[in-house]
Amino acid sequence: MIAIYDRWDNVAAMTYLALHGAYGFFWIMKSRNFGDRQWDQPCSGLEALQILVGLTAYWITPWLICHYDIHPPAAWIGLCIFLFGFGVFYHFVSDMQKFCWIEFNPGHLLTEGLRSNVRNPNYFGELLIYAGFSALAMHWAPFLVLGMFVFGIWVPNMRRKDGSLSRYAEFGEYRAKSKLFIPYVV
Repeated sequence: MIAIYDRWDNVAAMTYLALHGAYGFFWIMKSRNFGDRQWDQPCSGLEALQILVGLTAYWITPWLICHYDIHPPAAWIGLCIFLFGFGVFYHFVSDMQKFCWIEFNPGHLLTEGLRSNVRNPNYFGELLIYAGFSALAMHWAPFLVLGMFVFGIWVPNMRRKDGSLSRYAEFGEYRAKSKLFIPYVV
């Protein structure tokens, strides 16, 4: 988008490129060192196409920034970077915690650390990451796409995971004292 619209001097576009590029590198490093086994499962051609089409919707943010030459105030860009950074912390630390827990405490329910008050801190982290990306466009459309992912994919996945975790005797108590997705909120 930067090249297509010749937005090499647009700070929001370059910020988006840097943040999303960093996220991609972080994801590769995470996958190699403490990846989630579910991401290693093969998918059908139709599923791959659905993933491609779905993820393509995230292009709305850089398109808006570059097409309309969006220039958010510096404080707004700072807020977006903060959301991204806080989200990366939550997402990757929770995944590392889960990886280590499964390795050293197999067969036991993880209810400590970031999961002490929220059952899906990784999704909370992703919400913050993509909220940071979306806010750079200063437009409602990227938040609509993010909402479709949250309510169409993430929440159903969280509900399925709750169903799976219900096999642990202590899950009922844990569920009662923890939130599904956003710490202290929901």
